Amino acid sequence: MYFFDLIKLIREDFKRNNKNYKSLVVVFFFRIASFFQLSKKNLVVFILGIPFLFLYRILIEWIFGIEIPAGCKIGGGVIIDHGQALVINRNVQIGKNCRLRNSTTIGIKMGKDGNYNSPIIGDDVDIGANVIIIGEIRIGNNVIIGAGSVVTKNIPNNSVVVGNPARVIKKL
Repeated sequence: MYFFDLIKLIREDFKRNNKNYKSLVVVFFFRIASFFQLSKKNLVVFILGIPFLFLYRILIEWIFGIEIPAGCKIGGGVIIDHGQALVINRNVQIGKNCRLRNSTTIGIKMGKDGNYNSPIIGDDVDIGANVIIIGEIRIGNNVIIGAGSVVTKNIPNNSVVVGNPARVIKKL
């Protein structure tokens, strides 16, 4: 990631998180930590970032109770509403303009091949509170996932899903 990409992502995040101060702090720190974490090719930048990466883990994980590894790929314009107990695996990919809510887990599931597989989430996805998204699945663009849903299968574009197991109840 380049410095100008970082600035662009931070601007997108700030625009979408207007007056959501906790989300602004979490996302800002995540972007800076990601910049340092993904700069491993440039050893000097990575080494300079180690103190910040340590601070990020203490502030965001230990104090705020939000686990978003710095190496996670999240598109610009992300919103974290009531982020307490939010857990995201480091291999998860999340698109642009997504909304994440409290007590949500987006994680891995061991595949038949012995590898740990993570979800890929498209753009403009709204994820409700207490949602579990797990396994090697794809969630399409413009999807709404209702609170308390457990998603273990692919979700097509332009859908509303609810339940355990999650099922499509409406096409947008």
